[in-house]
Amino acid sequence: MPTAARRVVLAANSSWNIVNFRTGLIRRLKSEGYEPIVLAPSDAGTEARMRHLDVEWITVNIERSGLNPFSDFALLLKYRKILRRLRPFAFLGFTIKPNIYGSIAAHAQAIPVIANISGLGTVFIRRGLLLALVSGLYRFALRRAAVVFFQNPDDRALFIVRRLVQPEKARLLPGSGVDLHHFSLVPLPKGPVTFLFIGRLLGDKGVRELAEAARSLSRQHLQVRVQLLGPIDEGNRTSITRAEVERWVGDGVIEYLGEADDVRPFIEMASAVVLPSYREGLPRSLLEAGAMGRPLIAADVPGCREVVDDGVSGMLCAVRDSASLAQSMTKFAGLPREARSAMGFASRRKIEAKFSEDVVIGAYLNALGKLRAPGS
Repeated sequence: MPTAARRVVLAANSSWNIVNFRTGLIRRLKSEGYEPIVLAPSDAGTEARMRHLDVEWITVNIERSGLNPFSDFALLLKYRKILRRLRPFAFLGFTIKPNIYGSIAAHAQAIPVIANISGLGTVFIRRGLLLALVSGLYRFALRRAAVVFFQNPDDRALFIVRRLVQPEKARLLPGSGVDLHHFSLVPLPKGPVTFLFIGRLLGDKGVRELAEAARSLSRQHLQVRVQLLGPIDEGNRTSITRAEVERWVGDGVIEYLGEADDVRPFIEMASAVVLPSYREGLPRSLLEAGAMGRPLIAADVPGCREVVDDGVSGMLCAVRDSASLAQSMTKFAGLPREARSAMGFASRRKIEAKFSEDVVIGAYLNALGKLRAPGS
C-alpha cells in the first residue's frame, strides 16, 4: 500500500507536459520505491497515455493564460485541499502556475518543494506591470523551496538578480532530458531540403518570422519545404490564429502538418529543425531533433544557444528578424549534403554528451534523496 512517506506529487499545467516530458522520471521514481501522483488537467488525446503510466492522476483544471485572481485563488485552494489529503513526501512543480500556487499550497502543509523553471514565458518577454506581479508571486512561492531547477544559465541568473530565488538553491538541469534510445540517430532524407518547426503555434515562438522567411525563400524560387507541426493554441495570448495558418498554406509558403503524439516520423523526414523563438528554457524540439541527428536553426536567445553550436551543429540567427532567419535557411539549403550530414552528427554528439535523460532523472533522485529516504 502506498504511504505518505513514498508519495511524490508532480504538478503541471497539462497532462501533455507530463506524458511527453516526465514519463522517464515517473518510471524511475516508481522503480526507486516512490509513489508518483500526477496533478494536471485532462487534455484531449492524452488520457490513454496517462493511464498507461499506471499512476494516480488527479485532474486539476488550470487557466494557463492570464492572471485571473478568482480562478488562481481557486487553484490555490484546490492544490491545498489535495495536498492536505495526500500529505506527500515532496511536491515537484513544472510550469508557471503549479510552481507558484502549488508551491505556496505545499509550503502551507510543510511539504518540501522542488520546482522546475522550464522557461520564463510571455510575461518575462513582454515585461510591464504583469512582470512585477509575477515576480512577486515567484519570490513568495520559491522562498522556502528545497531546490529550484533551471534549464539555462540566463534564466537562473535572472531569478538570482531579481532575488526571486536564493543562489544556493538554484541549480541547472539539461532540460527535461532526452531518451537517446527512443530518439535514435537517423540519416538525413533525400529530396528537397525540408525545414520543420515543432511546437505550439505562438507568436513568441517566432512562427510569424518563420512564415515571412518562408515567403522570402519562395520569392527566390528555392526548392525547399517549410513545415509546421503542432497545435494552434488559440487560448494563448500570443497564439497564431487558424486564419493566419490557412493563409500561409493557401499562399503555398507553409505546409501545416497538424498535431502528432509521436514527432519522430516527422523529424526523420526533415533536413533541419527550426525554432526562431524569442526565449526558451531548453527547447525539447531541438533536443529531440538533435538526438535524431538533425541540424538545428534557431534564434540566438537563452535556451536555444545552449543547444545549437553555430556553424557546427546548426545555425543561430537574430531574434525577431525574419531576414536573418531567411539568410540562415538559404545558407543551409545551399550546403552540400555532406556538410548538412556533418552538422546532424554534431547535433547527436552534443545531445549524447550533455542532454541525456539519465542526467535529469539522476538530479531529481539526488534532490529527493537529500530530503528523506523513501519509506523512512
